[in-house]
Amino acid sequence: SPAAPLGSCTMKLNGAAELLPVSWPAFSAMHPFAPADQYSGYSRLIADLEQWLALLTGFAAVSLQPNAGSQGEYAGLLVIRAWHRSRGEGHRRVCLIPTSAHGTNPASAVMAGMQVVAVQCDSNGNIDRQDLAAKAAEHSNQLAALMVTYPSTHGVFEEGITEICSLVHGHGGQVYLDGANLNAQVGVCKPGGFGADVCHLNLHKTFCIPHGGGGPGVGPIAVAAHLAPYLPGHPLVSCGGSQAIGAVAAAPWGSASILPISWMYVRMMGGAGLRQATAVALLAANDLAERLDPHYPVLYRGANGRVAHECILDLRPLKNSAGLEVDDLAKRLMDYGFHAPTVSWPVAGTVMVEPTESESLKELDRFVEAMVAIRAEVAAIEAGQSDPQNNPLKRAPHTQSALTADQWDRPYSRQQAAFPVAGLKTNKLWPAVARIDNAYGDRNLVCSCPSVQELESG
Repeated sequence: SPAAPLGSCTMKLNGAAELLPVSWPAFSAMHPFAPADQYSGYSRLIADLEQWLALLTGFAAVSLQPNAGSQGEYAGLLVIRAWHRSRGEGHRRVCLIPTSAHGTNPASAVMAGMQVVAVQCDSNGNIDRQDLAAKAAEHSNQLAALMVTYPSTHGVFEEGITEICSLVHGHGGQVYLDGANLNAQVGVCKPGGFGADVCHLNLHKTFCIPHGGGGPGVGPIAVAAHLAPYLPGHPLVSCGGSQAIGAVAAAPWGSASILPISWMYVRMMGGAGLRQATAVALLAANDLAERLDPHYPVLYRGANGRVAHECILDLRPLKNSAGLEVDDLAKRLMDYGFHAPTVSWPVAGTVMVEPTESESLKELDRFVEAMVAIRAEVAAIEAGQSDPQNNPLKRAPHTQSALTADQWDRPYSRQQAAFPVAGLKTNKLWPAVARIDNAYGDRNLVCSCPSVQELESG
């Protein structure tokens, strides 16, 4: 299948061998409240996974209860609040969050009863440490936590992460590390090793549980030793810490039926394999960044000129030079057989590309070929050789029905529309739907499906 290089989504291979155990009745038919003597094997699997995740992240304990990364954020912040209360500092409610953070970060903080204070980022995409220091000092007596993503949502390893953690600790706060980008760290570095106190992981990203259809997910939290007593418990099953916060999910181990997928992944990869996967993910992202930068500038780079496991390509200049929006490129990529990268996040008018370690060099070559070919189509608009409103980008994607229709009212050929590069003639994934009005669809959330009566009448 073609690459789906969605930045911050980690759309990696979900191997059949990893998925197979999910179909076994011993896993799929187990009730979450079955007597303990009926799931001793499951208990061992859960214990193994908790131990492995703690080892990989450098933390003392893990809870598998949260059902999603956002729920892991919420649980982690509740754990931090419980720790503050245990020290007689329940008044600490300020949560510092960089402006580049995942949108769920501030939402989780508010749900956990915290007050969000934004921290600015510098021109290189890193946290503005002067602004962080000023905000931490201003709210020192009320500071509960800093939420930070590492590598950052700008696709770079945050400079000075250890110093950032120390600064927050110096003002009595805790550091919550958003582990959505852990695919750039496994086997290479450990969040617990550079000062974070709690971190959520996305098993449905880094550890291979499928999530292309929207779930289900697993967002466990890993915590330092002083926070372990507050890991979430459950009213019916003994789990969590000795001073556990309340349950954050209906079942004691969350989406337990899909945990065998991550268990299989870790077990089969081993330590060396996990490290190799991270290295290849970093290599693939930097390979794309270097090859695409002459055509689409890479917006952020680290101090050594490299990116992490993903990169942001700046398409904003194309609006002035060719009248194109980022959506035009995204839809044109469908004609080349690719799902578009993440569009206009975290920076409007850009795309964030994350190839992961799963894509072969051949597939990376094919993606680069497509992006370069699209840039040539943009150049034709810039040079006045292509109609600025009626061109392959503005009219993309092109379906089979449009290409085979008797009438063709476009100033470019059917060949250019459907087969802009030679490889598509032998390996073509056709878009199922032509261009739709995104804004109209977003503003009119009304089902346009035929009624049962209409379907019945034929």
